[in-house]
Amino acid sequence: MAPVRIGIMGCASIARRKTLPAMAALPEVEIAAIASRDLDTAVLTARDYGCRAVKGYEALLDLDEVEAVYVPLPNAMHASWIEEALFARKHVLAEKPMTTSGARTGELTAKARSRGLVLMENMMFLHHSQHAVVRRQLEEGAIGHLYAFHASFAVPRRPAGDIRHSAELGGGALLDTGVYPIRAAMAFLGGSDMAVVAAVLTSRPGQHVDSCGHALLSTEGGVGAHLTFGLDHSYRSSYELWGSEGRIAIEHAYTPPADHVPVLRLERKSSVQEIRLAPDDQVANSLRAFATAVRSGRLPDNGSVLRQADLVDEIRGRARRCTVPADEPVATSRMAAPA
Repeated sequence: MAPVRIGIMGCASIARRKTLPAMAALPEVEIAAIASRDLDTAVLTARDYGCRAVKGYEALLDLDEVEAVYVPLPNAMHASWIEEALFARKHVLAEKPMTTSGARTGELTAKARSRGLVLMENMMFLHHSQHAVVRRQLEEGAIGHLYAFHASFAVPRRPAGDIRHSAELGGGALLDTGVYPIRAAMAFLGGSDMAVVAAVLTSRPGQHVDSCGHALLSTEGGVGAHLTFGLDHSYRSSYELWGSEGRIAIEHAYTPPADHVPVLRLERKSSVQEIRLAPDDQVANSLRAFATAVRSGRLPDNGSVLRQADLVDEIRGRARRCTVPADEPVATSRMAAPA
């Protein structure tokens, strides 16, 4: 399979920290060009990968050698540049969330399908093998009848100028960290019959984005999904499934490094097992899946991506809005943001 020649639309932290190194190591993809609004930034980033540096995203889309683009821009910029890329007949790998609304996600996935182009949301954790092991345990009846799903993803607060604090750029906890537990719930409970029962979104005084949130979802069969997400917390990245006969729990569920050894905790009656699983590279796996879709011509279904966007809209629409008291202390951290 000839490598897919990818152009990088912006030099975001996630691209520099994770995606570009993974691309450089994969035979299935080739970094053709890196674009930035600032040429010096593009040159500096491209130098490490021996590829072309381009000023401006329009110029990147004009390059014949670029057959696909990777979009790691701020959330609010995804939709317009995905649309421009599809118009230029480029395949697109977009960072999560694909867009900030269900309506735009639906428009763009339909447009990509009508043009025979691959449009894929880079929800990398779905490509880690640990979740398949959890699913197999569940299907084999390891915890009996499933009654509840709990998931959390929260990170320490970023500096004041971080894009996650900007409403204009599509920041906020729901879009940045909330989509992970939402998608995890969908992976195990299904998304089609799941509805939002209640939600809370909390912000800090003077902020125009949510910094914390909770949501209660339920399937038609009464299985509840309790989700917590935030940008002001001590770090947590986990989910658990609770059934009639036991419980399965996974830590480091969403952004584990490639050398991380996952541990599946299985509790049943009076016994507790900690099952060590094989490390896996979810970044490389996601990129490989994108390249395979482009070369095979098998377009992704994207039904789950659209349902995820609709659930985000439902949470946003139903949420009770709260404000953290102004005198609550704020801890700052330089800890890396989520993918």
